[in-house]
Amino acid sequence: MPMSPTSKAFLQIHFCVVLWGFTAILGKLITLPALPLVWTRMLLVVVALALLPKVWRGLRAMPARLLWSYAGVGVLVALHWLTFYGAIKLANASVGATCMALATAFTALVEPWLAGTRFSKRDLVLGIAVLPGVALVVGGVPDDMRVGIVVGALSALFVAIFGSLNKRLVDHGDPLTVTALELGAGTLALTALAPLMPFVFPAFAGDLLVMPGTRDLVLLLVLSLACTLLPFALSLVALRHTSAFSVQLAVNLEPVYAIALAIVLLGEQQELAPMFYLGVVIILAAVFVHPLLGKPRRLEHVEVLATAEAKNVVE
Repeated sequence: MPMSPTSKAFLQIHFCVVLWGFTAILGKLITLPALPLVWTRMLLVVVALALLPKVWRGLRAMPARLLWSYAGVGVLVALHWLTFYGAIKLANASVGATCMALATAFTALVEPWLAGTRFSKRDLVLGIAVLPGVALVVGGVPDDMRVGIVVGALSALFVAIFGSLNKRLVDHGDPLTVTALELGAGTLALTALAPLMPFVFPAFAGDLLVMPGTRDLVLLLVLSLACTLLPFALSLVALRHTSAFSVQLAVNLEPVYAIALAIVLLGEQQELAPMFYLGVVIILAAVFVHPLLGKPRRLEHVEVLATAEAKNVVE
């Protein structure tokens, strides 16, 4: 019996979410420090997108003001990815994925300031509701992982900021073009930041010009192509046949999949106390309830699906 377009789109979105869940796992498995890992990933995605004539046509048609605006957002994207993978290196994949769930709460709080939207009591309740979960998460990890939680929370804040800034842009380019522009600008920003990184945050630093080993290179290709571009392309197709609300609920499962994969593939449950997982349940419950309490908005700026690990901020 042939599958309906809506059912097919639903399965495609969930397949994308599973692939996105692997980004945290691959970040832990790749032995490179955070800076060369993120720089190489961004460079590979930009090179792949640069092969598409559609991207170049979109760049030529984009006004200069919009080019610079998206380039500025791209710097924030680079800092988001740098701190996300930095959190994974400083703690583990479960911690990094959990911190990304905080992006929804951060967005609810900062979007009214940056995007000019009305502040709602529902968003305030969401921000308050995640606080007990955060406290339990912090209490459920070893002391040496807590700096990873701080860095991961900073990464979620970067998502909230650049997601909100994207919503302020009046004109909208083609999603593939915007993704190439933002990641290209982010790659250049990390290149400029690399000489300073040993002095700013030595734990993230690494030589950008050293060729990764075969294993790391294969994993980087999987991360860049199979876990970034492939689900991005599939999600753009699926969004034509499904609602913003169903997509929102599906992408909220990303940290769930990431944590489950971390348990199965990395055995991270041995590093974390039950208190951590109780905190995760509280945070995710608040994130899941949030879209149920209000009218879902039309999906805008779908480029965030490619440039953020926290896809649940896209509404």
